[in-house]
Order: sequence, then C-alpha cells, then structure tokens
Amino acid sequence: MSKVKITLVKSPIDKTRRQKDTLKALGFRKVHQTVEHEATPQIEGMLRVVNHLVQVSNA
Repeated sequence: MSKVKITLVKSPIDKTRRQKDTLKALGFRKVHQTVEHEATPQIEGMLRVVNHLVQVSNA
C-alpha cells in the first residue's frame, strides 16, 4: 500500500464531535501537525469526514 501524509491546516474548534473524534483517531493533537498513514479504505473514509480541515499528499 502507498503512504499518505496528512497535515491539519484548520482548527477543529466549533466543529462536530464526530469530526473532532476522527482527527483524534488519525493522531492529530495540534494545528499544522503532520502524520503519515497507509492509504487503506478506512483511512480514506476518515479523510472524507474531515477533508475541509486537512491537506493530503502522497508520501
């Protein structure tokens, strides 16, 4: 599988509990933090929930 780099570019303040929980599950704690994950269908589904808060690039 390929890897994806995900960067949190917008604050989750004033967002829904589902979006905040998804960001926490992806491993985010701070804005402008970057995490790396395998590009699995589960991760892609999580990214669809928070696509307006993150920036995704191939690793």
